[in-house]
Amino acid sequence: MRCQFCGEENAEDVKTCVKCGANLAPDTPPTTASLTAWSGVGIPTGMVTTGLGFEGFRITQYLGIVRGLTVRSRGAVGNVVGQVQSFFGGNISVYVTLCEQAREEAYNLMIQHATQCGANAIIGMRYDANDVMEGITEVLAYGTAVTVAPLEAPDATPASG
Repeated sequence: MRCQFCGEENAEDVKTCVKCGANLAPDTPPTTASLTAWSGVGIPTGMVTTGLGFEGFRITQYLGIVRGLTVRSRGAVGNVVGQVQSFFGGNISVYVTLCEQAREEAYNLMIQHATQCGANAIIGMRYDANDVMEGITEVLAYGTAVTVAPLEAPDATPASG
């Protein structure tokens, strides 16, 4: 499977890129089966959204804001490569890789925080980034940790009367 961020070719069974660490697992929409099959540890695949809910699920408990924060800088060699790439124009791959790794780390820390709170989903997920000082950037992933449960399926049996 080719990484969409750095282009590295990875084995099909790998979930994160061996070169840049990006998540390779496809974002699958949450289903009743995915939550039912959930092991009870961590956030199931597809149960993080920028929206305020999940189709087919109801929020049973709000657990509060969760976040993951990382602070990153590019090393001297990376800055030289970045300067050379910027001189020629186009995509500056060393900075793309740095930014993607920072986002992935912040996202994973947010998932860990939500797991510690007992959540099985995160709603309202967002990213934020700020320069702490020249060449040093913080990346924050945040959202609301919740527990969700599948909606009750309506009874398909006709009522007798």
